[in-house]
Amino acid sequence: MSNMTQSLEDYIEAIHMLIEDKGSACVRDVAKMLDVKMPSVVKAIHELKKMELVTQEPYGPILLTETGRSLAQNVLDRHKLLRSFLVKLGVSGKIADRDACRMEHILSAETLDKIRMFSETRGKK
Repeated sequence: MSNMTQSLEDYIEAIHMLIEDKGSACVRDVAKMLDVKMPSVVKAIHELKKMELVTQEPYGPILLTETGRSLAQNVLDRHKLLRSFLVKLGVSGKIADRDACRMEHILSAETLDKIRMFSETRGKK
């Protein structure tokens, strides 16, 4: 998705996580989770709506479209892979989580595949 920024990936990942954890996502919860102001969330939701990744009735819960759900799951999977890899290297959970969040947006598919393969072979020993 060409217009998908790191920030928008963070928003869609947060929405997905909230829906999985709480059953729904609202602007206030997304703002709290990402430590941003509610107008920033509203602006991001507007962009995600234009990309047809989310839907939302006025003041209603934020819903992921099928494409949005797939994209959000992909971002979350990258995050989990990188966090797990960093923890295996001995990085503390808190730092691994923060660094994985940064890395998940910039690493190539090839690099992620190599990390996945490396982690899988190391896990079998």
